[in-house]
Amino acid sequence: MNFASKEEEIRYASDEDRKRLAMHHTYRAEQWLPFPVDLVFGFFANPGNLPRLMPAWQKTRIEKADFAAPPPRLDGSPGMLFQATVAGAGTRMTISFRPFPFSPVRATWEAEITEFVWNEHFCDVQHRGPFSYWRHSHRLTAVSRVGATGGRSDGTLLRDEVEYALPLGRLGDFANSLVVAQQMKSIFAYRQARTATLLPLAAGARAS
Repeated sequence: MNFASKEEEIRYASDEDRKRLAMHHTYRAEQWLPFPVDLVFGFFANPGNLPRLMPAWQKTRIEKADFAAPPPRLDGSPGMLFQATVAGAGTRMTISFRPFPFSPVRATWEAEITEFVWNEHFCDVQHRGPFSYWRHSHRLTAVSRVGATGGRSDGTLLRDEVEYALPLGRLGDFANSLVVAQQMKSIFAYRQARTATLLPLAAGARAS
């Protein structure tokens, strides 16, 4: 169906599509990692690593997890080592964290893995939490790069895309420009730094 305007498209959309069409904010980040796709995918698809990737001041912890098994791997690659701790589509988790440093209260976030394709991508959406809408897509691609000496190094390009909307309408938009957008940038910068530290440890554990 063709629509004359975005407003008309929103009017005829389903509730879920309406949230997506009406959202205002998207955050994207990329990181190249000198490790194979199956290792990087297994690391991020393991929910136990999530608290380790969040800023220490948030004191993030997993309060509850209802795991759904990922689809079977047919290629027998080393990534199978991660299958016991990988959260497949349908997994629901509740985490808690401090919304700001030294906060005396903890915020609660309930999310679900809604898409999962081995070594390609997975997505999580918020069911309950501080945002009125949240969808985080992790996409991985095998990419080699030329180093300073001219040699090529195999690795993985990780692309994060977060679509989100804040409550309270224009006040939410103001809060995004004032605080949230910068906080997103800071959190992902921390996440990338932690990834660069933790992935070599994961690679060493798999090799041993």
